[in-house]
Amino acid sequence: MGLGDKISNKAEELAGKAKEAAGDVTDNERLEAEGKADQVGAKAKQAGENVKDAGRNLADGVKDAFDGR
Repeated sequence: MGLGDKISNKAEELAGKAKEAAGDVTDNERLEAEGKADQVGAKAKQAGENVKDAGRNLADGVKDAFDGR
């Protein structure tokens, strides 16, 4: 995964935390829920990127094993 994707996902997660905190302070349940949802979405994207990275690493390892014969 690219560094840009990591930064984007983390920024989205932090924005969600800020939105959740703002909703908590102002007693705005909708804003608080949106913040929590934003965080979940960002974490899901990050998990998906981690799965892609693991697949690439596995494929590279298999290729290297066959190239090393």
